[in-house]
Parts: sequence; structure tokens; C-alpha cells
Amino acid sequence: MLKHGILGLLNYKEMTGYEIMETFRDSLNFFWDAKTSQIYRELQGLEQKEWVNKTVVPQNGKPDKNVYSITMTGREELLRWLADDDLGLRVKTPILMKVFFLGERSVKENICYFESVKKSCELFLKSLEAVPQLICAYGDMIGQKEKTLYWQMTVEYGRRSLLMQIEWAKDCIRRLEGEISL
Repeated sequence: MLKHGILGLLNYKEMTGYEIMETFRDSLNFFWDAKTSQIYRELQGLEQKEWVNKTVVPQNGKPDKNVYSITMTGREELLRWLADDDLGLRVKTPILMKVFFLGERSVKENICYFESVKKSCELFLKSLEAVPQLICAYGDMIGQKEKTLYWQMTVEYGRRSLLMQIEWAKDCIRRLEGEISL
């Protein structure tokens, strides 16, 4: 999945690994976590598959810069992936695995856990407030404003998911507090 995210970014414009990492951090990172080392490792794999080209740009007094661009076969792979019937709706949610087994701890500890979930989601939701400006700026930067509608839809999914998780955590707290009063 990460490789397709990188191909998607390079489809917009050529970038260095650092620029990919920054763009990832400012956009895709809101719903897909990737470390710098993973991005660079994927770039190597994409280059081996000939889905990206790397151009080495010499710099005075600095290390050479590697600029990546998507190839025609890379674009074909991106379009193939986008057309794939697999909706990607697999459920693999680490928080739910943990919650399933929380009965091994005290109710008070678990209330604190759900308070932490709620607070983390609220902070993440707050961080999304800056995203509309980032979307506009990036759309202007790559000269493809028409793509921003899809980025906005992605952010809206994330926002709604966070709101649902906050409500869910509140409900879990209420239910656990009910257990204490029994």
C-alpha cells in the first residue's frame, strides 16, 4: 500500500525522498503511518521494478540529491491499483485487539485507557483543522486544483472517523462507570 501512496505522490510531480517524506507527513500521514526508512526502502523497490526513475542531481558543498519521477509502467501500476476491485475494507484495528482483552485489567484502569483514547482522538481532530490550508497550498504548488476535492474527501473520512471514536470512547467510559456503581 505504501508503494502506491508514493507512486501517487510522484504522479503529481517529481520529488526527492525528503520531499516525499514531507508531503507524506503533511497529507497521507493523517491516515497512513510511514517512517522515513520505510519510504526510502520502498523507493528502492520501486526503482528495481522500474516504476520510478532516479536522477542524481549534484550539489555544491552538499551531498548529491536524488530526484524521483514516476515511469510509464509506474503510472500503469498506479492506475491498475486504483481500478482494482479490492475496496481495502479489511478490519485490522490494533485498538480493538487491545480492547477485546481489557477485561484482564481493573475497571478504573480501563476508564483511564478510554479517557486517553478520547483525548488522543480529540488532539488528532484538532490537528486536522490546518489541513484545508495545506490542501489548497499543495494543490496550487502542483498546479492540479481539481485533485483537491479527493484530498478533502479523504480528510472528511478521517474527521468523521475520529468523531466516531470519540463518541465510542465516551460510551465505553459511561458503561465502565456503570460497572463501578453496581
